[in-house]
Amino acid sequence: MIDCLRLAASRRLGARPAFPRVNPLPMQIGALQALEFQRIVEVVQSCAQTPTGSARLAGLRPQTDPRRVQHLLHATSECVGFLAGNGEITLRAPDDLDEMLGALAVEGRPLEPLRLLALAEYLDSIDGARQGIQRAAGTFPILRGIVEPSATFKSEIAEVRRKIEASGEIPDSASADLRAIRERLRRLKARLRGTLESYLRGKDTAKYLQEQVVTERNGRYVLVIKAEHRAAIPGIVHGSSSSGASLFLEPLSTVEVNNDIVALEEQEAEEIRRILLSLSDGFRRRAADLQRTLEVGTELDVVRAKARFAHLVQGIEPAVTADEGIELRSARHPLLTPAVVARLGGEPPTAEPVPIDVVLKPPVMTLVITGPNTGGKTVALKTMGLVAIMAQAGLHIPAAPGSRLPVFRSIFADIGDEQSISASLSTFSAHVRNLVAVDRSLALPGLVLLDEVGAGTDPVEGGALGIAVIDHFRQRGAHVLATTHYDTLKTYASTTPGVSCAAFGFDAETFAPTYRLMYGSPGRSLALEIAGRLGLNPSILERARENVSAREAQLAAHLAKMDQEMRELDHERRLVTRERETLEAAESRLRVRDEALRQREDVNRRRLDDQLEKHLRDARTEIDRVVEDLKRRASALTAEAARRASAGRQIGITTGEAGSVRLEARSALDEVRQRFRQPTVAASAATQAPGRPVVPGDRVAVQPLGLEGIVLSIHESEVEVDISGKRLRSHVRDVRAVTRPAPVATVSVNVNLKPRGDSLATDLNVIGCSVDEAIARTEKFLDDSLLSDQRVLRVIHGHGTGQLRRAIASFLEAHPLVAHFSTAPPEQGGGGVTVVELKE
Repeated sequence: MIDCLRLAASRRLGARPAFPRVNPLPMQIGALQALEFQRIVEVVQSCAQTPTGSARLAGLRPQTDPRRVQHLLHATSECVGFLAGNGEITLRAPDDLDEMLGALAVEGRPLEPLRLLALAEYLDSIDGARQGIQRAAGTFPILRGIVEPSATFKSEIAEVRRKIEASGEIPDSASADLRAIRERLRRLKARLRGTLESYLRGKDTAKYLQEQVVTERNGRYVLVIKAEHRAAIPGIVHGSSSSGASLFLEPLSTVEVNNDIVALEEQEAEEIRRILLSLSDGFRRRAADLQRTLEVGTELDVVRAKARFAHLVQGIEPAVTADEGIELRSARHPLLTPAVVARLGGEPPTAEPVPIDVVLKPPVMTLVITGPNTGGKTVALKTMGLVAIMAQAGLHIPAAPGSRLPVFRSIFADIGDEQSISASLSTFSAHVRNLVAVDRSLALPGLVLLDEVGAGTDPVEGGALGIAVIDHFRQRGAHVLATTHYDTLKTYASTTPGVSCAAFGFDAETFAPTYRLMYGSPGRSLALEIAGRLGLNPSILERARENVSAREAQLAAHLAKMDQEMRELDHERRLVTRERETLEAAESRLRVRDEALRQREDVNRRRLDDQLEKHLRDARTEIDRVVEDLKRRASALTAEAARRASAGRQIGITTGEAGSVRLEARSALDEVRQRFRQPTVAASAATQAPGRPVVPGDRVAVQPLGLEGIVLSIHESEVEVDISGKRLRSHVRDVRAVTRPAPVATVSVNVNLKPRGDSLATDLNVIGCSVDEAIARTEKFLDDSLLSDQRVLRVIHGHGTGQLRRAIASFLEAHPLVAHFSTAPPEQGGGGVTVVELKE
């Protein structure tokens, strides 16, 4: 098993791939550098907690297998969801973990105390993360699959913590031998110190001492005497001061005790080494388990770092498409995000980057981007390439939900000025060399990014070359994104099937760029206008305008008119979109309110049915009691009659006695009837129809019970009535027809829809409640909050065993009024508080 540790140490764990090896993504040399993917990797690395996780992330590269890409993205999304609902995953790895494993791989070598403590702490944190993931509410199959292979080292960790203190000291309790050795050492040292202190106090010896102290030299306790009195006290000299005026003398009377102390200290060191070796061997014997567990920690840290990066860039998981369509909604360049810039040590920008939409739907596979200088064309190109690489590396991308991307087998980027004096390459030559490399290595589906295609030479020839290059890669089946200022390329993009044209907009008055991409517009370069905005001499600009030919001026005017029309259409489209969103939001709110009212009606109906059942049960109970009492008294009268007959009395039970029993029974039944009809009879008396015979279908009041229902049928003197789904037979004289629908139960329900103003609290404290009590209070709290237009609420349940938190989470997950819920931020209570957001 030691071989396992040697292998782990030699590979440094973190340098091994997180997943089975696949073919690397073929790229033009320098494409990753041009898109600055390494800076993204640096930010993700900064989110890692372990050195092995950071080392593995350093080798982060995009994958080309669609199933692998989907797995990586799902793993990141799972971890994002876990962190949002269950709190942080904390891995406490030592910085020198690789060195520690290297030492552990050497048979017979004990680890230092602090390293053993650090290893135990790290393994304990991995076990804690495993238990947290396995206990978490929700579905996390990928995370559970990651932590499943880890082993538990509870006994080894407990042994380390018992035998090594937090400071790294080995306590006496570590072993019986160590305790015995240290007790003997303490006794000998006390005896030695007493002997030496007698020299300090003695009148005959104190005068020879340079200092009234006992010190240590070469592991032995000595006195400091004056050099001239060397012979005054017999002993062994263990050195002198730098001036030579003082000698460090070990009196002969203490030599034997000092020898014993040195021997015991050697025994103590050997016992400590034996203890540390035993603790180290505890891990060494389980080398395979240790390697698996450390691998779990590394892989878990990698996924966690990706999830934290997703939070930094406010990223989403893009859908992986099979139709090769590209749809990036509100995509932002991640390296322009303030949080990412701060992580890289730069000065954070004051605003978020302007989002852009990049849409290519087959058969359109090519997009030509035009627009003014400094308008954002190159940034758009880099955004597209960078988010594609990020997605294929399993990272969330900074875009809006609904974004989708194919999995590219090759990505190439010809961006920027790559002229090289040393290689005798001009800018044009460097671009041509890149295009040759792209053409040679292109694998489909492939993404080709061309910045200022055809630039660096004569505009006419450059434009013609640019068209040919774009058309070549388009016909080969690649996705092509190109930027240009050439009018010939703008015409090509506007007139060629399978090619789309888009332009970055600008302010019509100031010519300042808006960085907003508008599709269908060929765009204007605005070179002269922007030059004037940047302060170029007006006379130069005027001369330049004179040099523009009539044809070019006509084309520029035509493009300006198209730009104006496109801006107007875009403005109208935004107004229509905003109005549609407003209507959809209002419709959604109405649907939610209707559903809430429907649910309340269902609840109230169930409550009324329950009340009706209760009234019927109570009435039956009372009647049964009266009947039982009547039977008991009738039996008593029969027995009394038999007794009188046996006594020879001619008078049996009198009519008065029998009538008294019947009268009391009837009075009791009348009392029951009056009590149960009281709640509704008074209310319905005014609505009873004149004394006409009832017929099937009439709504009637059953007066003895105080309930109302519909007549189903009439059988001679009995009427069958349906009361809220329950059939009841009553005498025809006890029912009266009513002229209008009346309440169907005896329960008075008052639903108050009046808003309660600011008096309604937004916090509910259920600490100390049982689960059922907490759920009931939470349900009522949500109902009250919806009626008062409260939308963001907090349920305070505390930490405890987590039972309340999990029960409330399950209840909120299924509740129709809840739009979203999550654990509160640490400054607002953390895992002890759940924040609930209600639907509009």
